[in-house]
Amino acid sequence: MTSSAKALPTQKGIDRRSSHLRAWLWAAVILAGFALLPRLASFPSAMIGQPAPDFVLPVVLNGQVGEKVQLSQLSGKAVVLSFWASWCGPCRAEAPSVDRLSRRLEDKGVKVLGINTSDDPDKAIAFARQKGLSFPIVSDEDGKVSQAFGVSSLPTIVVVDKNGKVMAVRSGVTDESSLESLALSAR
Repeated sequence: MTSSAKALPTQKGIDRRSSHLRAWLWAAVILAGFALLPRLASFPSAMIGQPAPDFVLPVVLNGQVGEKVQLSQLSGKAVVLSFWASWCGPCRAEAPSVDRLSRRLEDKGVKVLGINTSDDPDKAIAFARQKGLSFPIVSDEDGKVSQAFGVSSLPTIVVVDKNGKVMAVRSGVTDESSLESLALSAR
């Protein structure tokens, strides 16, 4: 046998390389799916145009700590609900934009409420203080309010209009100008 004959791949070697290639391709498809999933969830949900589920949650920062916030008591104002967790990287990236929006719109009939969900309230408080967040943060530690709003990924923004109806739902990081437009149109 010549040395060039030894260099030719065997059928077994070709099959093994083909299997590895297929595994890598499937992994790439799965990763692409996870990357696109939050954007697909951004399409209008069945909640749009429906009354927002009412809730009562305790304030943990930027308000009377321990005081309860009830969504229905905010009727007459547009409300931006920012669902987030301290362990969520995209939430951490979006938080400064939400805070700037809150500061700009607080005197324009828009209330921003941070709903920390499925998280340790102490970690949420530490994160919010570190970032200098000024909007009220409430705790949905058991995730029931998030469930009521159909939140399936974080961050999620829900815009409730002045009449208490869900106007928009956005999953994934929402850019600041889009968020501001949604909030102002809900007044």
